[in-house]
Amino acid sequence: MSKDGTPKVVPAKKPGRFLVRYSEADLPTARGVFHAIVFRDRRDGAEHVALVVGQVEGGEAVPVRIHSECLTGEVFGSLKCDCRQQLERAMEMMSQSQRGVILYLRQEGRGIGLGNKIKAYALQAKGMDTYEANRELGFPDDLRRYDVAAEMLRMLGVLSVDLVTNNPLKIAGLVDEGIPVHRRIPARTNPNPHNADYLKTKRERSGHLIEIVQGDDESKAS
Repeated sequence: MSKDGTPKVVPAKKPGRFLVRYSEADLPTARGVFHAIVFRDRRDGAEHVALVVGQVEGGEAVPVRIHSECLTGEVFGSLKCDCRQQLERAMEMMSQSQRGVILYLRQEGRGIGLGNKIKAYALQAKGMDTYEANRELGFPDDLRRYDVAAEMLRMLGVLSVDLVTNNPLKIAGLVDEGIPVHRRIPARTNPNPHNADYLKTKRERSGHLIEIVQGDDESKAS
């Protein structure tokens, strides 16, 4: 109820401009039960997933993690990145708090796709860093976009978010798309010998808010 006694209006599930709420079901995982919602993009057919915990419709300051697909890290356990740790820790955090949304976007390799990502890995093995490899292949540093994430949040009825990230571009991307970011929640990971240079490069070359402390149990990453 509002202060004047009238019922408080909660936003209904709105149809998207370019997304279709295609399918949904509860998904039991090792970190609890999530409600999985698949959104299909009318423009290219890509299917993105929202993992939802608790009541988020009409919610302010909802914990949200925007996570881009990473087959090499999340499925094959690659040590060249920290994507799997980021996803698992976000799931753990949402499950423990019993409220939140993980937006899983199909943007492999910062948007260049799996095949080009492996080409970039080959160039990195010859001494290039992650951004130099992208440019050698003819791509910008980061092709990811966040209009899909914003549209998913609008369709879920989320009013504002606490964003779990260390990437300023994700904050700016949501704000530019009309989603208020209440605050940033730092993401955390453990660096290893295979990804320490990668994390350092992200911090120094693209402004990621990463604190790398060698030998520390947990270092911040995005």
